[in-house]
Amino acid sequence: VIFDVGGVVITSPLIAIAAYERERGFPKDWLNVLITGYGHNGSWQKFERGELDLFPFYEGFGRELSNVEKGKQWYSQYCSKRNLEFPQLPSPSEMQVDGRELFGRMMRGSQFDKIVVHAIKEIRASKRFHVIAVTNNFGTPAQGIPQSEIEFLGWTSGAASTSQQLRELFDDYIDSSEVGMRKPESAIYKLACERNGLNATEVVMLDDLGMNLKPAKDMGMTTIHVQIGRSEEAIQQLSHILGLELFEGRTVHPSKL
Repeated sequence: VIFDVGGVVITSPLIAIAAYERERGFPKDWLNVLITGYGHNGSWQKFERGELDLFPFYEGFGRELSNVEKGKQWYSQYCSKRNLEFPQLPSPSEMQVDGRELFGRMMRGSQFDKIVVHAIKEIRASKRFHVIAVTNNFGTPAQGIPQSEIEFLGWTSGAASTSQQLRELFDDYIDSSEVGMRKPESAIYKLACERNGLNATEVVMLDDLGMNLKPAKDMGMTTIHVQIGRSEEAIQQLSHILGLELFEGRTVHPSKL
């Protein structure tokens, strides 16, 4: 069973991004559109592949998210696909983003999803399945980041995406910044299978982003989309697929999948 981390095991960073957009008066999903718009060569994507250190990432992340002209171009496409009217924007000076401030808020908001963590422990206790994390992540505090910055980012918390406590939940932990590839690149899914002696058709994968599930499904994996605030539904699906009781006091009936 492959679990995504941010948005599945711990709080989605999208929650902090959405709150930041509301506070700043940005249109809904403005920042997400910019982050994805830069594609393979964006600062966020490079950071998750381990190609940028923290402080250069802050600078690039803020600069890219403050590019209102690119934002207008990509957000116009976003609106067109959804038959939405392009909204009125704040002035360009009011749309400047501090990369460090935003990233700090995304990191400090991390909390464990107790339902998912309990399910992981039950699956491992059954000794019938490998439990694997495949996460788009970034370098750990061991890479010379000052202690004050670690505290600013909340990386002293057990629920931080860089914590040993988190890693110990899994039989294998595949971190994009350590392997130099990231979801939705098919290579990272193939690596997860190869490292654990699995065929894709034997795997169930949970992720909060449909774009990350598509290549997994194309490879033959069974996929579960974990929507924000609806982890219980996702774990119920997983219970039926695995034929395991993942909720205390409940009985499940195995799926024929």
